[in-house]
Amino acid sequence: MKEKMLEKKKIAIIGTVGVPANYGGFETLAEHLIEDLGQHHELTVYCSGKKYPKKQRQAQYKAANLKYLPLDANGIQSIFYDSISILHALFYADVLLILGVAGAWLLPFVRMFTNKKIIISIDGIEWKRDKWNLVAKWYLFWAESLAVKYSHIDISDNEAIQDYTAARYGTLSRIIEYGADHTLKLPLTEAAVKQYPFLSSPFAFKVCRIEPENNVHLILEAFSKSKHLPLVFVGNWDKSEYGKSLKARYKDQKNIYILDPIYDQTQLDTIRSNASLYVHGHSAGGTNPSLVEAMYLGLPILAYGVSYNRVTTENKAMYFNDEKELVQQLLNIYTAKLRHIGQEMQSIAHRRYTWAHIAKKYQLLLDEVNAMRDKSSVNAKVSKLPYHELLGRGLAHLKTTNTF
Repeated sequence: MKEKMLEKKKIAIIGTVGVPANYGGFETLAEHLIEDLGQHHELTVYCSGKKYPKKQRQAQYKAANLKYLPLDANGIQSIFYDSISILHALFYADVLLILGVAGAWLLPFVRMFTNKKIIISIDGIEWKRDKWNLVAKWYLFWAESLAVKYSHIDISDNEAIQDYTAARYGTLSRIIEYGADHTLKLPLTEAAVKQYPFLSSPFAFKVCRIEPENNVHLILEAFSKSKHLPLVFVGNWDKSEYGKSLKARYKDQKNIYILDPIYDQTQLDTIRSNASLYVHGHSAGGTNPSLVEAMYLGLPILAYGVSYNRVTTENKAMYFNDEKELVQQLLNIYTAKLRHIGQEMQSIAHRRYTWAHIAKKYQLLLDEVNAMRDKSSVNAKVSKLPYHELLGRGLAHLKTTNTF
């Protein structure tokens, strides 16, 4: 049995924009799986032809084969993108590693008519995100249930998500977070300070998609009132009316620096790694890549106080739940406190959020899935608690009744 588990498998990685990684967490994950598992298995990564022009395409990248589809990997097109990827992979792959639930409607048929093994990462509680309309939320909720029910193994990137799937679906999800040791701590240079004068003094930093669920409006308003520490905020401000309106409102604030997306990794790492504080406002999802990257750099963390962020930081960061609390936290910041929290964050990241550690977890899953037929069930007693009690215990994310 041991020899069978170690034999080389054909694995399709589905649901990323593609590699080389230029985009989000799933793409960086795929890149590191190629580096750490490519010598043990035959990997194929599906890529979006919309993001990789023909002149940039290649048949192979490092140890992986690449397949391009003429579709966008995000938004509504992700349903078709993931679905076609799944169908194509059925012709050759032993294991489908699916990142995200967009194509999960196909999984009952895959289980019914094939013997392919399915590992799926549900990517947080996607259907609860504010950016989706009612129809999209309904579809993602339905797709999530299919993903958990018809996969051989489902992955949560955070203990709070594992609790949620246990309560709602009665299954035990495997926890695999994201690595962060690809980030670099860079020293300040004269050229960098000349380009970004704010680097010469202490400042807070945040980078994210400009969406309501990331509490961008709350953070900007709190910093505009506190004026205790300048805020440098990088994001895609011009992609939505929400971002455009906030940019127009706060761009002239003396202690707020609103920057458009920075695609030069060296520039981004220089700014981020020399910040005095990292502010994390995400209210949905699981283990956020930008958060663990900031932790790995040893930055003190001031995070929105939802369960996902508290679990990621092991409840050792600073937290806020509204604008008033954020202003108060900023007033109570002092150097020794920041240094201590930064050291705590870096210690956690070095222990939990390295790519070698993450890749080893995926290898163990591949060994496990090859030996199993059906997933086991669990009985989550917390699912029987009324919502007011969940709320009082800080477990509102475990609510199992639908609220779109």
